[in-house]
Amino acid sequence: MKKDKTLPKSHNSFRTISLGFIILILTGALLLMLPISSRSRAVTPFRDTLFTAISASCVTGLVVKDTATHWSFFGQAVILTLIQIGGMGVITIGLMVTRLSGKRIGLSFRGMMQDSISAPQVGGILSLTKFILKTTAIIELIGAALLYPVFFRDIGALKGIWYALFHSVSAFCNAGFDLMGIKEPFSSMTGYGGNIYVNTVLMLLIITGGIGFLTWDDIVQHRHRFKKYRLQTKVVLVTSGLLIILPALFFFFAEYAGEPAKERVLHSLFQSVTARTAGFNTADLSRMREPCAMLMTVLMLIGGCSGSTAGGMKTSTVAVLLLAALSVYRRKNDVECFCRRIPEDIIRTAGAILFMYMSLFLSTGIAVSLIDSLPLTSCLFETGSALGTAGVTLGITTSLSLPSRIILMILMFAGRVGGLTLIYAAFASNNEASRLPQEKITVG
Repeated sequence: MKKDKTLPKSHNSFRTISLGFIILILTGALLLMLPISSRSRAVTPFRDTLFTAISASCVTGLVVKDTATHWSFFGQAVILTLIQIGGMGVITIGLMVTRLSGKRIGLSFRGMMQDSISAPQVGGILSLTKFILKTTAIIELIGAALLYPVFFRDIGALKGIWYALFHSVSAFCNAGFDLMGIKEPFSSMTGYGGNIYVNTVLMLLIITGGIGFLTWDDIVQHRHRFKKYRLQTKVVLVTSGLLIILPALFFFFAEYAGEPAKERVLHSLFQSVTARTAGFNTADLSRMREPCAMLMTVLMLIGGCSGSTAGGMKTSTVAVLLLAALSVYRRKNDVECFCRRIPEDIIRTAGAILFMYMSLFLSTGIAVSLIDSLPLTSCLFETGSALGTAGVTLGITTSLSLPSRIILMILMFAGRVGGLTLIYAAFASNNEASRLPQEKITVG
């Protein structure tokens, strides 16, 4: 009997998601090569446009050309479009285009959308997509309106509109691209390090984009009734809160102790928020002490939340692993959280994600250090930033050799698309009914 060679739906979904990002990246890279994309009207080398396109599409923020001084308005518009599509997901945008064209959306497309945003079920996926598009537009426009008075004052009326919109979209999508190079190249938001208003708006946009669309859907439905939230939402909110407050306290006492009170609070909070995939910085990170730099690296690897604009291992992954460890320490058979039991396959997946991220992070960091003869700490910070799609840097990105840049490009792509997505896309699932005999081994 001939075997059916048709791939499972999920396998096709993961391949489509990966292919969609590849097409987006290559299109962006070719557009950025056009003379109209650069201020000098010269052709930018493909290696630089590819790096920029990957960084924008994967909402990372690492750059080899200053966004404000190298790229023209057209080039900046291309970058912002890549950020918007990459942040929301190529499948989300594809579904929106399909609906606008009046075509019927089949079950396979709905399944791809479910995989793309980590939705719990296919049912209601179209209404959820509409909610995502509507929410994104509203929040980004509100963010731009809030930022406009500052840029109007500093840059001017017309240019201020573009700057407000660009930074609002970049912050909400956790991309970290900025146009502040007009003051000093690669300076990010350091010029507003002491501005409470700008810091607050950017942090709110970053957090809003980073906690995930499913979380916002749950909050909109149930408002302040925390008990009615899905377990996913409860874990996301609690873990995100802890990952903002605890690192901020560490930075407050360990890194910014000698600064005035206002700057000390703002820098501590902002670095804690931006480290988990946002990419902006309001302080010179190249002067950061090693213990604080390593903490930022850990935060970058953790990243944002599932189904959000952020990358990284995701907060829920870390929460599940922590809960699993606690269940072992307490000699409990089940992993429990908020009076619910977490399935074993979720725990195995979380462990696989941690192993994959740590392996990539360490091996590529060591490789970059050997290739370019740079300090290992700086290289690990750079690879952690790329893999977690954080985009912050200690200032070594522009000095890296082509092989090291290729490594960073691969990490950015894997960090945004998802390591497991790439593995699932490459290998078909094997759902064999038979199971091998079980035998215990000693660990620990």
